[in-house]
Amino acid sequence: VSSWIKNVGRRRLRETCNLDDSLEMLLQTQKQFREFDLVASEYCRRGQEALKKMDRWEDFSSVDVDSYRGKLQSHRDELEEFCTQLDEHRHRICETVRLYEFFDKVRGGSCCTQEAVKT
Repeated sequence: VSSWIKNVGRRRLRETCNLDDSLEMLLQTQKQFREFDLVASEYCRRGQEALKKMDRWEDFSSVDVDSYRGKLQSHRDELEEFCTQLDEHRHRICETVRLYEFFDKVRGGSCCTQEAVKT
């Protein structure tokens, strides 16, 4: 999971940072993001399940286990950050699409109103 986040997930999130200026392109970006989101959400779920299984080792005291606690916390932080960014991107794309659709309707209504005033 950590390897996928580093090698695929972060790169794909960066690709969706810059949203296009047209509704058509934005809808295409949203479609591509949804496909990525399904895969990324599955990785987040699998990572969270794996970390949950590792929680039972938290109370185990041993020098051998102590060396892995830092690594485990690092993976936990990385997963949490990625899942949060995924949620934020999902929300931002959805809200941007809604905004563009609203402006598109307003622009269309404005044109119809101007035509009615002219006649």
